[in-house]
Amino acid sequence: MELASSEKGGPHSANYPYSRNCVSQDNFMTQKQTVVWQCVSVHCCNASSISQQTLPPAQEMKCAVALVFLSVIYVFADTFAFGSALPSRSNGSHIRSRLNLTPYIADGKIKKARRLAAVNYRRFKSDVPSYSGFFNVNKQFNSHLFFWFFPAEYDYENAPVLLWLQGGPGFSSLFGLFNEVGPFSVAEDNVTLVMNPYSWHKNHSLVFIDNPVGTGFSFTDFDEGLATNQSQIAEELYCALIQFFALFSELRSLPFFIAGESYAGKYIPSLSYTIHKRNPAAEHKINLQGIAVGNGWTDPVSMLDRSSFLYQVGLVDRKTRDEMHNMEQKTVQLIKSHDYEEATRMESKLFEYFRNHTKYDNIYNVLLERERDTEDRFAIFVDRNKVRKALHVGDTQFSHKNDSVSSKLFLDIMQSVRSWLEELLEHYRVLYYSGQLDIIVAYTLSLNMYNALQFSAAEEYRNASRWPWYVDGQLAGYVKTAGKFTEVLVRNAGHSVPIDQPAWALDLITTFTRDKCLNRQNSHQ
Repeated sequence: MELASSEKGGPHSANYPYSRNCVSQDNFMTQKQTVVWQCVSVHCCNASSISQQTLPPAQEMKCAVALVFLSVIYVFADTFAFGSALPSRSNGSHIRSRLNLTPYIADGKIKKARRLAAVNYRRFKSDVPSYSGFFNVNKQFNSHLFFWFFPAEYDYENAPVLLWLQGGPGFSSLFGLFNEVGPFSVAEDNVTLVMNPYSWHKNHSLVFIDNPVGTGFSFTDFDEGLATNQSQIAEELYCALIQFFALFSELRSLPFFIAGESYAGKYIPSLSYTIHKRNPAAEHKINLQGIAVGNGWTDPVSMLDRSSFLYQVGLVDRKTRDEMHNMEQKTVQLIKSHDYEEATRMESKLFEYFRNHTKYDNIYNVLLERERDTEDRFAIFVDRNKVRKALHVGDTQFSHKNDSVSSKLFLDIMQSVRSWLEELLEHYRVLYYSGQLDIIVAYTLSLNMYNALQFSAAEEYRNASRWPWYVDGQLAGYVKTAGKFTEVLVRNAGHSVPIDQPAWALDLITTFTRDKCLNRQNSHQ
């Protein structure tokens, strides 16, 4: 699959709305847009563009809470250093420098909002145009979600829009930006940026949101503002997206996709289901076309079989496998009896048992005993004063991995969003891809879930044959499709496929969002 041609327009083309000198020049939409914030039945911000109307005050906006989100990784991340979910309040003047875009959008000051949101990329020696800031998603607790948006490098006017969500719960989506799919990574000096030749922003307009509230730069003034369920997380993300598409209204008609990995296997179906239910009555619909989930934790009750996988790859013996299997069966029974708290504790004990018997600390790649020590460089980079100023975050504390967010979602870890996924499979393109070498959400676990899915093409899926997928003459993996569902095994990759196989990941997402077929032929033969 070829990437979008630069002949169709790019950062330097006349049609590209955000030229590389966008920080110093007022190069934005000329039309004035009036945005009315309507309070719908669940009290979530709903923006609609209406001309010649008086705006209600911005402070009347509300976004409430009502869903369930959590990340499986929390259970196994006891060695991580977490931070507070609340913003720093040490200096009021710095607090005021935090860019809250919601009032500007509510007042229809779109041109000004876009000018303020433009990132002064020269502060960290980057030539990639981008926009960042905060959206208020809950007035009561002053909860804000932070976003960082990169317009497509090529063919901006037609390129799909893609939202990336990280897992956790409580892991910043900037991890995915700097380590996986974004325009750049951070060098060993924690200062220099290294361009990513396989960035997804080359042919997608790419937006990252720190989610849930309390993660990364996203913040709330009160602990009560932290999400306790998937519905709340989905509503607040939906609220942020409504504001995002009001800010960049030229993107509304373009195909929109949601992608991510790990615990985002819950976030993505939850948000997508919310969009699906809201769109019929929405003034401005979100043009959702599909979702892409990497090594996703979606339906725990059907995915608890790591013992068999670990035995087959030789990391545990028969005795250890059998003991782990017994623990998994107990966990399944606890889930079925709705004792999610004890089920989560049992899952944690299983990983502790695995580590004690194997001395293996890396649950993300069977070939690596220890986790990589390079993936947290970005947390140091974004905390630099120059970068903070460029990103308009003031002195908001950055929480790369947040235990407050995780603990609030503790009861969600063993709950399922499978029913929402099954509904989505009837209406949207769905891609699930897995790294061959992952442990925490091993491919065989995902297969168990796929075979348990109940949707119109379920029987077709179970009877389908999978076929090889090639990229530039290399065998990248194996593919199986049925109806709107595609599942892919990516060779020689662990939990984070874009880290281990960036070229193949770019080919995969590009082919998927263009609704093309992955290459079955080895062109080098």
